Amino acid sequence: MRKTIASLMFAALLITATAAFAAPLDTFKGQKGTLDISGGTAHIPVMKEAAKRIMTTNPDIRITVAGGGSGVGVKQVGEGLVTIGNTGRPLKEDEIKKYGLVTYPFAIDGVAIVVNPKNKINSLTTQQVMDIYSGKIKDWKEVGGAKGAINIFGREDGSGTREVFTDRAIKKGELVSSVNVVNSNGAMKTAVAQDKRAIGYVGIGHIDNSVKAPTFDGVVPSQENAANGTFKVTRNLFMNTKGKAEGITKLFIDYIFSPEGAEIIKDSGYIPLPAGN
Repeated sequence: MRKTIASLMFAALLITATAAFAAPLDTFKGQKGTLDISGGTAHIPVMKEAAKRIMTTNPDIRITVAGGGSGVGVKQVGEGLVTIGNTGRPLKEDEIKKYGLVTYPFAIDGVAIVVNPKNKINSLTTQQVMDIYSGKIKDWKEVGGAKGAINIFGREDGSGTREVFTDRAIKKGELVSSVNVVNSNGAMKTAVAQDKRAIGYVGIGHIDNSVKAPTFDGVVPSQENAANGTFKVTRNLFMNTKGKAEGITKLFIDYIFSPEGAEIIKDSGYIPLPAGN
């Protein structure tokens, strides 16, 4: 009798565990509707992969994912143009009050300085980067590189990547007026990859062979170092909704916080945060 009870208890636990594992995508079965997402470009790999899996499970759900930057995400979700507006920075108090936004931090990302792979520079310090972006240092030879003018790239006003770079990499220092402005992490990588004298910055999750990320104050810009606190140029990534998430929107956000969502976040180069963090 005891063996029978134990067997039943084990079977019940196994069924519960199996159901819990399958639950995230199963919750979309029988659902219909449209979910539009825009905003921070660092979020795009996570959002697109989650959308693909959900729509494969249920073709009656249509999910669109676009970028535009954090400022666009706030404006579009606040004005009802999208259902989720992503930001690479916390919402500002006036944004919350103006639009009635609710925020969901879901991942940690680092922001790395990047140069062209042909640049022989392998390390930079906070002071050197501050001096480059303020225009005090104008030539790569001043920081140990080959002689040649430094071509500075930055992000648009309202970008979450720009905000964390400005706040944590250059300590809210002055920005020279000659900064070449690009509007996404992808555009930044392209610009730096095509210019041997360029310097810019991207989310660590976007680093690939097209750019090189020097050590910053002696620390390798990796997600592991961002997670353990040794790499300081970090931020959280946020999903934001107008009012509390409901319906398919809530199911999507719950999926991002599920174990499968956490794997998508990790595979995209970020560090998952638990729900309600």
